[in-house]
Amino acid sequence: MSVPGGEAASSLFAGMAGRGGLLIAVSGGPDSMALLLLAARWRAAGGAVPVFAATVDHGLRPESRTEAESVAAWAASLGVPHATLIWTGDKPRTRVQERARDARYELLAAHAARVGADTLATAHHADDQAETILFRLLRGSGVAGLAGMAREMRRGALWHARPLLDFAKAELVAICESAGQPFFLDPSNENPVYARTRVRHLAETLAAEGLDRSALVRLGARAGRADRALAAAAGAFARAIGATISETGFTARLPTGEAVAAEILLRLIVGEIERLTGRKPRLDRAEALIERLRGALERGVALRASLGGALVRLRANGELAISRESLRRATSGRKGNATY
Repeated sequence: MSVPGGEAASSLFAGMAGRGGLLIAVSGGPDSMALLLLAARWRAAGGAVPVFAATVDHGLRPESRTEAESVAAWAASLGVPHATLIWTGDKPRTRVQERARDARYELLAAHAARVGADTLATAHHADDQAETILFRLLRGSGVAGLAGMAREMRRGALWHARPLLDFAKAELVAICESAGQPFFLDPSNENPVYARTRVRHLAETLAAEGLDRSALVRLGARAGRADRALAAAAGAFARAIGATISETGFTARLPTGEAVAAEILLRLIVGEIERLTGRKPRLDRAEALIERLRGALERGVALRASLGGALVRLRANGELAISRESLRRATSGRKGNATY
């Protein structure tokens, strides 16, 4: 492939117009170093906003501090301000990767606020997207999950951008090598104790049978198309039933004595629970509640249930109310608008 220069790289950051600053999450691997190189070229060619870099030192490997220092030096050579963010305190014994990821985003969000960046860019690429879709497929995800990672999404007060989703990992390695840019390889990526590593090896077997990266990404694109259509239908349904949405709850009048489409009702209620509590309910539990709710609507009877930190109440006349279960149990944080 041809290595993108400043002008070509500008298409990757086209959405940055009007933003306050771009923070690049850099681990030191080839993916994030390629992203840093492209962002630096874009900025040098007249990119619209300041570019910053940060590396999170999780303290899980003895060499992590030295690697972070090397990344700082590489960023300095590209003219990009860099900070090392340290995950302090006791480290978990279980769900290590999941909790390290949560800690990483918290540290990056706090640093973005300090430097005035309103966009965080991570180096997720096409191989990551295929792996994510396969991972979710194996766990029985719904349509929204099979759509894979979004190119851009809100993460609290930040925009989270993934500019490299069209790049294969091999292409990102080539970008670094063509620029003479060193990088590190994380040995934990090959540790079979982690589910992601096992899925990665399974993907190699499935690829030989035709379920390769292209097929998985294609599946994600099709699921994304269906997801957007369903979201639009759920939004139209919410408007049709006169839904009232506030900071503290949701109310609407559902039709009784008839079947309401399960997927539309699922999206409506799960979207509101997530908006109100900041928590996404487990899909199987949400599906079980929706079936109970649909049955109650058809029979014209009342129902009361809790899900994901929210209280769902249905009166016999179809009046639906959703609220946080209690102030004590509510999840703190920014609450956005519902997305159906």
